[in-house]
This record gives sequence, C-alpha cells and structure tokens, in this order.
Amino acid sequence: MILPAKPHPTGHSGYSESLPGLEESAQVARKLVRTALGAWRLEELTDTAILLVTELVANAVTHTNSRVIRVVVSRPSERFVRIGVVDKARVLPEMVKPSEDLLTGGRGLLLVDALAERWGTDMHRWGKQVWAELVCEPAR
Repeated sequence: MILPAKPHPTGHSGYSESLPGLEESAQVARKLVRTALGAWRLEELTDTAILLVTELVANAVTHTNSRVIRVVVSRPSERFVRIGVVDKARVLPEMVKPSEDLLTGGRGLLLVDALAERWGTDMHRWGKQVWAELVCEPAR
C-alpha cells in the first residue's frame, strides 16, 4: 500500500516506499510515481518520470549491495517534482563518458542527465539518495 509521507513546507505531500533491492522493484516504483503525479495533477510528466525512476532503481540495484532501497517522490517546491532512490552504498554514481562502449550498459545516468532538469546525489553517513528533478507547471 502506498501512503503519502508527511507534508513538506510547500504544502505538498511526498510519496515513498521501501522496496527490495531487486530489478522487479522498478514496477512498484513506477506505480508510486504514477500515484504521486496523479494526486498532484501532473500526469503530463508521467512518461519522463517513469523513465527516470526506472533508471534510478536499476542503478541502485545493479551498482550497490543494498538489500532494500527506498523510492521517494516529492515536491521540494511548487516548480519541481523530485524522484529519488535511497540505498545503503556510500559510493557516488559515475556517469560514463559518451565515447565508452554503451552497448552493454552504462546508459542509465546519461538518460537521467538528458531527461531531468537537474539531478544529483545527497550523501548521508548511512548511504545516499540519487535524485532527479522535473520542472512542472502548476494546474491552472
């Protein structure tokens, strides 16, 4: 069951869910993103947000040993939707150089970089959150 998180100072709630560190968790993460965007009436962001969360989950599952990840969808401000994936690894994600062989992998962060308005990593003593933000237009 997807439960809204506590409201943020902007008055918008966030959505989050802890999931197993497995590829199959991307399906639940996509549902969480759809739920949040529907609640905020930002369905026009769905396709891009689904791609972002899929890549972020895949990176966390592939490049960390986290048995559990946490997917977080929030509105840090009226202008942005933030999609983040939290894991226990303290290693920064690395974006491959476009000249490297991208046929066998390594495209995840390149896609995130291309699709998101901005993205980054918040380090914590227990792990990190890799996040991407999309610009949203408030409902009129």
